[in-house]
Amino acid sequence: MYRYIGERCIAFFPILFSNKTCHFKIYIHLFILVRGEGHSININKLKEELIKYSKEIGIDKIGFTTADTFTELKNRLVRQQELNFQSGFEEPDIEKRVTPSLLLEEPRSIIAIAIAYPSKMNHRVESKKGERRGIFSRASWGLDYHHALKDRLNKLEEFILARMPEARLKSMVDTGELSDRAVAERAGIGWSGKNCAIITPEFGSYVYLGEMITSIPFEPDTPIEDQCGSCTKCLDACPTGALVQGGQINAQRCISFLTQTKTFIPDEFREKIGNRVYGCDSCQTACPVNKGKNFHFHEELEADSDIAKPLLKPILKLSNREFKAKFGNVAGSWRGKKPIQRNAIIALAHFKDESAIPDLVEVLENEGSPVSRGTAAWALGKIGGETAFSALERAQAHEKDPEVQSEIEKGLSFYR
Repeated sequence: MYRYIGERCIAFFPILFSNKTCHFKIYIHLFILVRGEGHSININKLKEELIKYSKEIGIDKIGFTTADTFTELKNRLVRQQELNFQSGFEEPDIEKRVTPSLLLEEPRSIIAIAIAYPSKMNHRVESKKGERRGIFSRASWGLDYHHALKDRLNKLEEFILARMPEARLKSMVDTGELSDRAVAERAGIGWSGKNCAIITPEFGSYVYLGEMITSIPFEPDTPIEDQCGSCTKCLDACPTGALVQGGQINAQRCISFLTQTKTFIPDEFREKIGNRVYGCDSCQTACPVNKGKNFHFHEELEADSDIAKPLLKPILKLSNREFKAKFGNVAGSWRGKKPIQRNAIIALAHFKDESAIPDLVEVLENEGSPVSRGTAAWALGKIGGETAFSALERAQAHEKDPEVQSEIEKGLSFYR
């Protein structure tokens, strides 16, 4: 057991012990000197140094866990797949999502990290008549969190390799195979809330998560016990009923997921989206643990209010280049311009913004995307007025796309 780690050799005597737990504890506490290239490494000391260093590079919480298979998670993922509750953005291979040994040769531990982000803007801008604004979810307010987390994980890797050059490491953020939340839960970062977010005692659920699989046998930290109790405020607050029950979400109904799709938003969800152009925070803002949690530790994660809460009408006219220049550095831009424009159209309908009618008519008559044209037709019907009605009648006479024709009919039906 644990005989070889790279070029290092550890003597172990399993004949003296028959209990696996005993094996593990004795190994951790007695065989902590791992011989490297001409020197020995004290694993417990390295862990302490890593924890200290993590604070110096802007990691707000760090935890350690084993590289064992996530058996319970596998059962949940299989059930989610059977129910068609997945978003489709996840790694499709469930085995890779739960088995660290498929991702790194002979893994021994996983390091989980968390970075806190703000829940309130330092400089607010107001939405007003004629200048209505949309909103990005808090997780997309500052610099794309993928970059923020990868930067810190890269520094951790450099720190480890400087002390253990033969160590094997694999870092990932969000789009990696492992479940960030499952790793964070087992590593003691926080507990898995009924809203399916990791909730930390210190920062609530306003944290970004990342992890690193390693070949180093770090002693695992203790998971935090569930503290949600009988509270169901997040379930009650979900606008679409996406939270089926505590700890289970139907991503197909989740507004955060819906705002990232590229097709027509189903009718039943359009009014519930409100002015959200990306993501949704309802289940987080409803959480009692998050009350008063607002941390501004990292300058790069601060919100630019004109980006986090952008004017809606200008979004409709952005070229791809202009969109990338304005929104390219935030996480919410990852699906491109079209979903954001579609959501902005829905938001203008939500506000019944009559000043947007000329812009929406322009989209209906000249936009190349059927989804944008069709959503504009629906929005014109929701806002109403003679100008909008006339534009819908003209479009009905020449529109070739059947889906757009269907949306034009929906728009006209608001007048009947």
